[in-house]
Amino acid sequence: MDWIKKHQYGLSILLGIVLASVVFILNPFQLEPNANKAVSSSLLMVTWWITEALPLPVVALVPIVLHPLLKISTIEETTKAYSNPVIFLFMGGFLIGLAIEKWNLHKRIALQIVRRTGTSGNHIILGFIIATGFLSMWLSNTATTMMMFPIALSVIAVMKNHEQPGTNMFNFSLVLMLVIAYASNIGGMATIIGTPPNVAFVSYIEKKYNYTVQFIDWMIVCVPLVIVLLGALYVVIVKWLFPSRIKNSPEANSFIHNEIHSLGKLSVAEKRVLVIFCATALLWITKDLLNQLYLFRLDDNMIAILGALALFATPSGNRNGEKSKMVLEWQDTSKMAWGILLLFGGGLAMASSLEKAGVMSLIGNWLAGFSGNSAFVLVLMTVVISIFLSELTSNVAQVIVMAPVLAALADALHLDPLMLGIPMTLAASAASMMPMGTPPNAIVFSSGYIRLKDMMKAGFVMNLVSIIIITLFSWYVLPLVMQVVAK
Repeated sequence: MDWIKKHQYGLSILLGIVLASVVFILNPFQLEPNANKAVSSSLLMVTWWITEALPLPVVALVPIVLHPLLKISTIEETTKAYSNPVIFLFMGGFLIGLAIEKWNLHKRIALQIVRRTGTSGNHIILGFIIATGFLSMWLSNTATTMMMFPIALSVIAVMKNHEQPGTNMFNFSLVLMLVIAYASNIGGMATIIGTPPNVAFVSYIEKKYNYTVQFIDWMIVCVPLVIVLLGALYVVIVKWLFPSRIKNSPEANSFIHNEIHSLGKLSVAEKRVLVIFCATALLWITKDLLNQLYLFRLDDNMIAILGALALFATPSGNRNGEKSKMVLEWQDTSKMAWGILLLFGGGLAMASSLEKAGVMSLIGNWLAGFSGNSAFVLVLMTVVISIFLSELTSNVAQVIVMAPVLAALADALHLDPLMLGIPMTLAASAASMMPMGTPPNAIVFSSGYIRLKDMMKAGFVMNLVSIIIITLFSWYVLPLVMQVVAK
């Protein structure tokens, strides 16, 4: 066992090469030569993604070398995937999130929400659920968790120092850590830019079907879904599984007020970031109405980049100029997850090669034979498989791999591809049982307040709740708002 751990990197690299080579040489699926090469290349990438032999964005660069080398596609065709328009939507969202973090606007929003919900044990947790879920709509779930994590630790310390008789501080600490991770994961479902899997799926749908999933349409379906999931999270974790019975705490209330007081008044920079953020969100929401004026034509990608450009062009109002002359400066982008953008491109390049070779269509037709006659059961099974698979694998890589397969299956069964793809994508962000399921899970598990058996217990229940809610919303609400019309 120790030997395996010591040589895990080399074994993971070798495993991918061996599996890909065996498929390439033996062609066990009896595919056409080009299709066999596409499958072999994709198997290499998927194996390295799952085993984390190399960083995910590095694996995403493999098509740029292998596809032209194996004559799967030209270098020009391959690299087009890395500049898909939707990638710039996420880039703009990332930059807006960086500005919010840079000027501490996110911390102010979170503290104000917690202050307004009250400081009994349950109310504190409800405040953290609302604040974390809202911020995660616009920031990455990892960044949101990292911001809320130290605030929560401070609140726990204050509550421990003034523990009330007959209360359960262990449960309070456990739940506060859990809800930060879970609310970060759930909140990211609400917007296209909220979490990388959403962007990966939207990018794929736009490329395959020439159908743009509108920012506002996604929100119309997913914001109510997120509200229901966050409500379920509160009831399941706080009221049912781990009640704390902590009444209103003047000490916690004082801590929150002190934290808000230490931030001072809204700075000029914060105000300007808030205005640009609100203006960008408003344009996303009203874009279709503005486009009807026929003066210009906006899309979500343009609006995201417009918001980012405004941040770079707006003075911070910081008189001493020590922190920044502009609201956002280029050196700030060193904190941006550039690798995620490469990951999208690599996934799209892989999917494109499989589709071009006809592999996706073959898989879809094969799966169709096992799907039965019930589309509802198919949606349900898609959600179940996705949510439990994401406990062990990267949710971004999972969406990149599964989206083409489900699209081919939907085409074979004459279903709308969104009916399978969106529930799969949402479920990929709902992993709650394992620390490695999502980065937020790993962050809060490191606090020492969570036992693995408690995370698995809470996560299993939340997985079941998520399966029911995501399936029902996808079946009854999604078709009323979005439908793909393939060319």
